[in-house]
Amino acid sequence: MPPSMLTINGARLTFESGQTILEAARGAAIEVPTLCDYKGTIPSGACRVCVVEVQGARTLLPACATAATPGMVVQTESPRVVAARRMVIELLLASGNHQCLVCEANGECELQALAYRYQVETPAFANPPDTPYYYEDDNSMIVRDFSKCVMCGRCVRACNERQVNQAIAIGYRGAHNKIVARGDYPYINSDCVFCGECVQACPVGALLDKQARGRGRPWELTRVRTTCPYCGVGCQMDVLVKDNRIVKVTGADAVPNDGKLCVKGRFGWNFVHHSDRLTTPLIKENGVFREASWDEALNLVASRLREIRDQAGPDKIGGWCSARVTNEENYLMQKLMRAVIGTNHVDHCARL
Repeated sequence: MPPSMLTINGARLTFESGQTILEAARGAAIEVPTLCDYKGTIPSGACRVCVVEVQGARTLLPACATAATPGMVVQTESPRVVAARRMVIELLLASGNHQCLVCEANGECELQALAYRYQVETPAFANPPDTPYYYEDDNSMIVRDFSKCVMCGRCVRACNERQVNQAIAIGYRGAHNKIVARGDYPYINSDCVFCGECVQACPVGALLDKQARGRGRPWELTRVRTTCPYCGVGCQMDVLVKDNRIVKVTGADAVPNDGKLCVKGRFGWNFVHHSDRLTTPLIKENGVFREASWDEALNLVASRLREIRDQAGPDKIGGWCSARVTNEENYLMQKLMRAVIGTNHVDHCARL
């Protein structure tokens, strides 16, 4: 079937059957702002920031949840659209406690970026009176601050559709609507497995990496791509570094994990800077360890292994691999044991 045509902002574009207006626009490098859209999840149309004007339609339509149709004529930045987006942004800002100057998300908050783009300074609406905002930081990994939640639902869809943990949902109704874990308990008492996908999905400062609080603003961090050291999947992740120290880890938008990480990959990196970590080889002499160079230590190990193999046989030696190194390094370890030393006595600490 040949591709269909529609018009966006005066440009004739092709689109594939089943695509939304948002997808068709993105395919043509036309930016349509949105807060609730999230890769790999079903569109919800919750935030209403992506509304566009479609010729013949009575109302503005959400681009993320409206199917593109042949002959459709769309305006993404008409005066009517811009006025509606400004109103939505004002309402979102007025609905919570968005203290951008001291917020951890300052500089990467998508609502803040939209407010700047559409020059929304002081919301015309008053804050809700005596709103009992919930704040949760009784676990070691995730902070939940409902005073900044804009109810976009991205965290819920990330949990249920991307990670398929089904630990959180949208609960209650009307003005009492909020994100809840099982039984509306704190994360620590719920079905949450602390993969942190909700933190990565949150477009504002409502969900934060607790370990990263106060350790660096987004523009101070250097992003380094690396491979997760915990298992053989090879998940790609971005390590955010300041002053040569890790601040936090996020999932990289690359194969094989497509941005997702488990609890160990996202939060289990503290061993890197742990005070007990050995950073220099040690050799024990007369019951006391002394620091040594890598060459000295490796030469000592090699000579002792050769001595044991020659005197007692290769099966008196065993090799112990690590779950915290790459598949390639584990492969080299078993090859050393089998091809060089001559034994099959090799095991792996995959049980962590």
